[in-house]
Amino acid sequence: MLSWNSNLWPPFTSIASASPPQKVIAGNGALIELENGQKLIDAISSWWVTLHGHANPFIADAIASQAKQLEQVIFADFVHPQAETLAKRLSELTTLERLFFSDNGSTAVEVAIKIACQWWMNIEEPRHQIIAFEGAYHGDTFGAMAVGERNLFNAPFEDMLFPVSRVPWPATWWNNEQIDKQESNCLEKLDILLETPTAAVIVEPIVQGAGGMAMVRKEFLRAVEQRVHQAGALLIADEVLTGFGRCGSLFAFQKASIKPDLIALSKGLTGGFLPMGVTLATEKIFQAFVSEDPRLTFWHGHSFTANPLGCAAANASLDLLLKDPKCYEEFEARHLPYLQELSKNPKVSKIRLNGTIAAFDLKVKEPSGYLNTAGKIFKSHVLEQGVFIRPLGNVVYLLPPLCITDQQLKKCYSAINIGLNKF
Repeated sequence: MLSWNSNLWPPFTSIASASPPQKVIAGNGALIELENGQKLIDAISSWWVTLHGHANPFIADAIASQAKQLEQVIFADFVHPQAETLAKRLSELTTLERLFFSDNGSTAVEVAIKIACQWWMNIEEPRHQIIAFEGAYHGDTFGAMAVGERNLFNAPFEDMLFPVSRVPWPATWWNNEQIDKQESNCLEKLDILLETPTAAVIVEPIVQGAGGMAMVRKEFLRAVEQRVHQAGALLIADEVLTGFGRCGSLFAFQKASIKPDLIALSKGLTGGFLPMGVTLATEKIFQAFVSEDPRLTFWHGHSFTANPLGCAAANASLDLLLKDPKCYEEFEARHLPYLQELSKNPKVSKIRLNGTIAAFDLKVKEPSGYLNTAGKIFKSHVLEQGVFIRPLGNVVYLLPPLCITDQQLKKCYSAINIGLNKF
């Protein structure tokens, strides 16, 4: 019988209605091993971070080697080779020249927002409007909550969040015949909002993750970018989920052929081994913070900024990605035949696929959304088959590690089909 730990407070868990968590003792590749010896396929990469699989020996060795040399140093006064290497590589890969380290996805977004707002102050053209998209999730710190969807999760803090203008998110799926109209309505709303001088527009390129794996077309993002830059505003790409191959290209903004001014990265950055966040900015933005006037300085930092162990893990993870880009470029084709078969199931709707991310909605009578109980029921059915998923309400998705074998992926879809039969 599972019981709650008397000292731990789990994240995103309604304690009164949830089952106690199971104890994990080991991980290997796409598998996690429980205390009772059972092995589960981690079909969501442990909240989308475990990029190359659990306990990847190449990354583990890189961390161990770095730990014997330098584990941490204050980054306000010193630099170190791992940070310099990572900054150079990410700059070259994104073409954004400057990199600011933090320690998770939410803080990477916070940094981007603060930089964007202060930049306008520094160039003596204050702009205050920030535009975000309905359904967005950017993290749980205050600035990140402010630009995310206002809902049950942040309602207690509503009065403390700064105002944000919002545009609908034209989510699409297979055979969506209304998508042109949806996108047109969104762009019209954006045009109206951009008539007000705007500091920044923040977007999750291609996929809104926690918002229900809601996907948009590349053409829509290009239209957004064109309007944002025509209005002189900055474009922030929140690639915390979508970065590092998740959408079939190294970064989602590249797949959409857009050019953000600021990029937030985390999750897969270190291959899931260590917490780390990064915010990239153009040289033009950076230069506005270089002055003898201390008021123009970006006064922000974290104790573990550019932690050498995290940087070593990130460099090792990049080594693996760049050595074998096909592992993410061709992943979509692995999902495709299974989704085509699922499309025939009457209990399934709104199938969508992008890169490593496959998703669909369970057809339900009650209102859809994160609090819909269908996902919990479905999750238990799939778990019985040895596959761990964590639906977003009635949205079921697979976002597996890149290392998952064909046989393991087949088992994931087999478990989903069995779950649908029981649902």
